[in-house]
Amino acid sequence: MHKSRLGQIIIDCQTDDVEREAAFWASALGARPERVADRYVWLHGKPNEPQVIIQRVEHESRVHIDIETDDFDAEVRRLEGLGAGVVEHRKRWVVMAAPSGQRFCVVKKRRPDFEEHANQWG
Repeated sequence: MHKSRLGQIIIDCQTDDVEREAAFWASALGARPERVADRYVWLHGKPNEPQVIIQRVEHESRVHIDIETDDFDAEVRRLEGLGAGVVEHRKRWVVMAAPSGQRFCVVKKRRPDFEEHANQWG
């Protein structure tokens, strides 16, 4: 058995100024921005909401979700069984595509309340 849950909403921004984009989204969502790396700004909102992360990217701007899990391989297999496909294996995540083409990522569990709010599979 393994667990997974909606972990993060990632706002991919094709920009040279990720802090400007984060300031916009933080104001729009009532969150507090925190720069955590060159490419990433985390927006801290209410604890029961999904995390929102602003990410500087080279591809077109878009929004995607991260599904966090305690068993990476089992979650990828489960999602493949539902019709998703693997687009790319990265070092710390897998990029997948839903049957209709939307991209999303499977990542290791990150949030401290993961166990409390995760779905259990198998």
